Amino acid sequence: MSVKESYAGKINRKLNKKLHVIEVASGREKADLVLKNATYVNVFSNELCHGDIAVAEGLIVGMGEYSGIEEVDVTGKIVLPGFLDAHIHLESSLVNPKEFAKAVLAHGTTTVITDPHEITNVMGTDGIEYMLQATEDLPVDVRFMLPSCVPATPLDESGANLDYRAIDSFYDHPRVQGLAEVMNSYGVIHSDAEVVSKIVASQAHHKKIDGHAPGLVGNDLNAYVAAGVYSDHECSDLDDAIAKLQRGQFIMIREGTAARNLEALVPLLCDKYVERCMFCTDDKHPSDLLEKGHIDYIVKKAISLGAEPITAIKAACHNAARYFLLNNRGAIAPGYLGDFVVIDNFDDFNIELVFKRGELMCDHGVVADFDTPEIDAYLVNRAHNTFHVKELSADDFIDVRPRGVLGMVSGEIITTDAGYSDKIDVAKDILKIAVIERHKNTGHIGLGYIKGYGLKSGAVATSITHDSHNIIVVGTNEADMAAAVNRVVELNGGIVVLKDGVPTAEVPLAVAGIMSDEPLTTVNEKLEYAKAKAYEAGVSKGIDPFMTLSFTALPVIPALRITTRGVFDVNSQQYI
Repeated sequence: MSVKESYAGKINRKLNKKLHVIEVASGREKADLVLKNATYVNVFSNELCHGDIAVAEGLIVGMGEYSGIEEVDVTGKIVLPGFLDAHIHLESSLVNPKEFAKAVLAHGTTTVITDPHEITNVMGTDGIEYMLQATEDLPVDVRFMLPSCVPATPLDESGANLDYRAIDSFYDHPRVQGLAEVMNSYGVIHSDAEVVSKIVASQAHHKKIDGHAPGLVGNDLNAYVAAGVYSDHECSDLDDAIAKLQRGQFIMIREGTAARNLEALVPLLCDKYVERCMFCTDDKHPSDLLEKGHIDYIVKKAISLGAEPITAIKAACHNAARYFLLNNRGAIAPGYLGDFVVIDNFDDFNIELVFKRGELMCDHGVVADFDTPEIDAYLVNRAHNTFHVKELSADDFIDVRPRGVLGMVSGEIITTDAGYSDKIDVAKDILKIAVIERHKNTGHIGLGYIKGYGLKSGAVATSITHDSHNIIVVGTNEADMAAAVNRVVELNGGIVVLKDGVPTAEVPLAVAGIMSDEPLTTVNEKLEYAKAKAYEAGVSKGIDPFMTLSFTALPVIPALRITTRGVFDVNSQQYI
């Protein structure tokens, strides 16, 4: 009986809201909010339209002539739908989801699609649950794609190993949209049942499947798409993007911190192709969020590169909303969410006001305060205790056997095969590099050498190590390497620059070793200071001291990588 009453109560509440919406839309009642004298982008007719925009119960109820309890005059401004990031890892911002939301709201983003595979590689399904709770009821809608590759490859030692059964129950969560980037394209096209089963399971739930397949061509690409992968965000050249689009994939044009593809793909922003294109950032670091922006930066850059403004706007909101079946956002029309971005003009593209469900959330860069989501105490404790590593000494990093040398390439995350070495030679820029397993206290330490990093003294260590997030360290001597790793563990994760056993800069990342509890501005200040100290210690200017280092442990990028088991040749698929 109580269930029926609860259901009836729910229907009555929704009915009352719907009746209010109809009364306001018809003009018989005042709107909760009216944007007066608006010039707004109509994504359906591809033009600028004019009129008042009325909002009730968080929904747009009409455009025309309206009066409201609250009225905001936007004469001379342009009103846009709220922006949507089609693919991001929130953890890449290095801050908690609330801090991330505050940052992107100021740039007009009202919805993001996140893949929490970074924290899931550390905490397993607890990581997914942590992020779901940490994003509940934020003024940025955070929707989820479930991680498909934990670990990224069988060569990685991560905190979990998830098959389709482990994630299956999460598809029932109302904010889960599907299966995140299927990075193991090799497994898909070679009929790896474990990989393909995840695609089949997502389809059984009628969910989306996102792709990650740089360089696939011909029948390999056909096989990947035929398996059921609907999108790709790894296109770095136009031919690759068009080949995938012609086979029915949606193209996520990526412009983030680690990868920037907009300039190469901007020709897609035309009538012929744009309906199957959307924008994403993938990874967005603190300095980028603070200094450049988010999806607004991509729109502004696209316009500067020659894209028609309304076309760029559609790629920034409407197209992604349609792809993910978020049918009540991405447009200014009756029945859509009252998510608005008010800008001065298309040329300068300064964001003045941001509304979320009809509520003003950002006024000329000042974001309104909002509650911090509650997270189960168990998950909070779990996220802050993810390091299981014994204290290390210099002896743990000493080995006289010759090891492979990773040759760094300025401005890139690829490496070359730079031969072998059996010792550190700072004068020749031959440094020691190591990855330390930190999830299960296995004691595994993979050793190798690296050339091109440039460090002249001390060591640099970080627990951001894609995608398994073990600890990676580069050093000019074994004692400082051990001290830097031990300090990362003491911090419960982070970035450490160290010399003569003493840290010269630190960025604590106590949440799973990949995110901070501190404000974005504080994290950015510490990160930039740490970069300065790393460069002062000799790190090459063409190398990001931490981001570039973090990718040297991902054994899917040629030519050589360093794992917890040693140096791995990606091309020959063997340890050297």
